[in-house]
Amino acid sequence: MRSWIAATTIGLTLAAIGPDGLRAEDDAPAGASSSASPSLRAVPDAAVLIGPDAVQQLAVEGVEDGRDRTSSASFSVGDEGVAVVDASGMISARGDGETSVIVEVGGDRVEVPVKVRRFADPPPIHFANQVVPIFTKLGCNGGGCHGKSGGQNGFRLSLLGFEPELDYETLVKEGRGRRVFPTAPERSLLLTKAVAEVPHGGGKKLEPGSHEYDLIRRWIAEGMPEGAPDAPTVARIEVHPPDRVLSRGADQQLLVTAVYTDGATEDVTRWTQYESNVSDVAAVESGGRVRAGELPGMAAVMARYQGQVAVFRATVPRGGPVAEAIDFEPSNYVDELALAQWRELGLTPSDVCSDEEFIRRAALDITGTLPTVAEVDAFLADEAPDKRARLVDELLGRPEYAATFAVKWAEILRNKRGGNASYQRSTYRFYDWIRRQIDRNTPFDEFTRRILAASGTPETAPATAWYRNLTQPDQFVDDAAQVFLGMRLQCAKCHHHPFEAWSEDDYYGFAAFFGRVGRKDSTAAGKDGRDELVIFTRRSGQVPNPKTGQVMEPRGLGEPAPIAVPPTEDPRDALVDWLADPENDFFAPAVVNRYWAHFFSRGLVEPIDDLRATNPATNPALMEALCDDFVASGYDLKHLIRTICNSRLYGLSSLPNGTNADDTQSFARFYPKRMGAEVLLDAMARVTGVPNRFDGLPAGTRAIELPDESVRSDFLDTFGRPRRETACECERVGDASLSQSLMLLNSTDIQSRLADDSGRAAALAADPRPVEEKVEGLFRLAFGRDPSDSELATAAFHVESRPDAAREAFEDILWALVNAKEFQFID
Repeated sequence: MRSWIAATTIGLTLAAIGPDGLRAEDDAPAGASSSASPSLRAVPDAAVLIGPDAVQQLAVEGVEDGRDRTSSASFSVGDEGVAVVDASGMISARGDGETSVIVEVGGDRVEVPVKVRRFADPPPIHFANQVVPIFTKLGCNGGGCHGKSGGQNGFRLSLLGFEPELDYETLVKEGRGRRVFPTAPERSLLLTKAVAEVPHGGGKKLEPGSHEYDLIRRWIAEGMPEGAPDAPTVARIEVHPPDRVLSRGADQQLLVTAVYTDGATEDVTRWTQYESNVSDVAAVESGGRVRAGELPGMAAVMARYQGQVAVFRATVPRGGPVAEAIDFEPSNYVDELALAQWRELGLTPSDVCSDEEFIRRAALDITGTLPTVAEVDAFLADEAPDKRARLVDELLGRPEYAATFAVKWAEILRNKRGGNASYQRSTYRFYDWIRRQIDRNTPFDEFTRRILAASGTPETAPATAWYRNLTQPDQFVDDAAQVFLGMRLQCAKCHHHPFEAWSEDDYYGFAAFFGRVGRKDSTAAGKDGRDELVIFTRRSGQVPNPKTGQVMEPRGLGEPAPIAVPPTEDPRDALVDWLADPENDFFAPAVVNRYWAHFFSRGLVEPIDDLRATNPATNPALMEALCDDFVASGYDLKHLIRTICNSRLYGLSSLPNGTNADDTQSFARFYPKRMGAEVLLDAMARVTGVPNRFDGLPAGTRAIELPDESVRSDFLDTFGRPRRETACECERVGDASLSQSLMLLNSTDIQSRLADDSGRAAALAADPRPVEEKVEGLFRLAFGRDPSDSELATAAFHVESRPDAAREAFEDILWALVNAKEFQFID
């Protein structure tokens, strides 16, 4: 099972530890009292607090249903000289000894034994393990405050505390130690600014007497100990529970446990940072309280502490009456896994779309081309039960399929001239190469190898054009990770990734695969307009971590050991071997998610190139099944498309029903999407009957055949054609704008197409067929359907009422059709 997709399973934390790292489990108090209610339990069921700084968050839940009852529970403690508990269930130490916390919910009751040790004789505070997390929790070392590269007002901390050694030097030694005052800790600038006794740009961050305030004060009073350099560090964090089904408006208290390198554990719920990826489904407050919203769906809550991350998954059903049976017959495993999730969420899928809708949808998605009237008529007349599957196969065999997806990959791979005329030849060759690979259905792992491990010149190996704008190993990492792993690794270039486990060593270990890439100009460069950049593999080449100076060996992300590459071999081949390994957790999901988003308007993971453990798929089981199937097929892209398009899921109507109108994640209905700029322009050309004209290219060249972004087109730029400056698909803008509306309504280009002497309006005016028949053909061409009775009557009346201006009347009808939302959208 793919590690980033699967939910993490953890055990319950039974105790907390103090800063000395002693194993609390070894000295745990007796289990819960026998007076506990059989229907109620507390997590953990016992706690050991070591030292005055230790705390333990409690969660209260039903034994049978697991439903959280923390917010409705009351807490009290037997001996407040030993421990106290607040209204949220957080236990704090007050003195050595043993006591119990009594938890009550209605008539149910449970006791949690508590033992406090070393309160009067605490071990020294460890700066990195105890003080730095407070700065992170309060946002002091965030990117908008003291954690940014230049710091804030002369005071700089490492971003999110990833370099505690730097933080210690800054706080204790910089400026002659003016920020801390051991003889009067409460007068230290570090505290007086935090409690707003003196002006502080960040405002008040601490309350005097709070747990955080007291800990920092004690650290200063003890002489600001840095802590033993060999002290245990946080190896991972665990969240309880890992997932829950929450009713709308319900709460869930999370518990976060830090597991140290020596195996000891500590409750860190209070100092953990939380973030929900869909706050409308489930929002999270400081302290780990999750609250389900009114929007049904799935949400992932990221917990981050000391550079470690974990995820809680919330499922919020619609609620209310649920249909006992759903009228949905699965066509393949995609449908089966979607159906399982709809049942969990209480959703009923929309009806299957009409044949008219399906042929238009599939033709535009697969080939970027409107179906002709004859194609629509033939499809509607076909009564075979497998006609939709046969249509998908037929569309995949057309040259327009390769052209459409060549544009997609040329954008992601940043194939562009960028105003450099000498790049035109290599840009065109790279585009043609991409289109041939797609047309031949080259397995995606081989397609990847021919790009990442390309050697030669654009004449001999067109894929070397990918290296034209990438000159340094870090640039290779950023683009390769985003394109082929669906990851945004740029953060790890300078510091530990804030949302992932990747460090700078991980980043530069990945960069080392490109450390021996050589480049030079050949003797043919500049001749006949050639761009003859030569890419080759050198026998040596190093990539150091710029911060530590350590020379990095090639290593795949998450791999425990580097990959040894002999001088006679290309490290980039080793990179692709690692990528294409069936056990790789990242390669298949990246392309599967891209293609899913192409057909369904949004990915199983959003953003589509931000795959990480803290941003899981909305349907993890479906993502895993698609990836396993894609790998088993030999990375066959046409097989992936067939699987998607032959699902009944893809054939659902976009019209919502009473249960799925608010659904934006589980695909219980088809989500309409705007045509891409190139597809819309080509559709405009087909409907108006006037071919496109691009400078320097043959008349009739389609927009989906343009090799790069340098071909001038005001229409394409207005409708969101990307500039190919980055490898992110987010460059393509799909949102509507006023300028787009104005262009369609009255631009010279659109008006000239409508009024063209060789255009469709002129041809229809001269066509002797009945007006109604001609109008029906227009609707089938533009919308893929027949007009309604009122639409037909209105259009026919408009033409027949102007016998001396029939051409202008048909121009009016065409103008209305291309400006209709139904024309511009795929639904």
